[in-house]
Amino acid sequence: MPGPALLSPGDDGAEVRELQARLAQIDWFDAGLTDHYGEITEAAVRGFQDKRAIPVTGEVDQRTMDRLLAMTTEPTDAELEGRTQQAGALDPRCLQGRVICVDKSTSTLRWVVDGEVLRTLDARFGAAGTPTREGVFEVYRMSRDHVSSLYDTAMPYAMFFSGGQAVHYSPDFAATGYAGASHGCVNTRDLAGVAALFDEVRLGDDVVVYWS
Repeated sequence: MPGPALLSPGDDGAEVRELQARLAQIDWFDAGLTDHYGEITEAAVRGFQDKRAIPVTGEVDQRTMDRLLAMTTEPTDAELEGRTQQAGALDPRCLQGRVICVDKSTSTLRWVVDGEVLRTLDARFGAAGTPTREGVFEVYRMSRDHVSSLYDTAMPYAMFFSGGQAVHYSPDFAATGYAGASHGCVNTRDLAGVAALFDEVRLGDDVVVYWS
């Protein structure tokens, strides 16, 4: 039986926008974010509930909220405002073969196979003292549950391409956005996206880091 509704159709406010942003993180909400719980939000909640065998009501009860919170991160200001990074021109070196194409100008990472962009992720780079290296590299090591021995921080889905620098998921990037920086790695904040990328990438695939 469903529990009492915490949020339901007709509601308005910041909590509704956060709900939409969290649903968007896991690809259940693809419309513009608003403060109104309307038909689109209700349909997204229904789909989320049905997928996870939660009573399908279109209302958010505690069970639905707990499951959603467990699967998502607190939305950043950029997410709540509907701002995402726009990809720029692909570097010519990204157009052949299998390439993780990292554009510093637009803070984006694209997975490109034979010139076709298959995946795009927001990216964050190193601070001035620990810049992310630029050039053409190869993925030489992959570590799904990596923990940095230097900084003692988690680096899930790490794909190393230059010394200790890797493409990996960053909980800090997911939580604070572009207010922070990495120690030189290419941070991503879409957990599901980088997990899928990790499963697609192979040792020896190219990594191109450039300014568009």
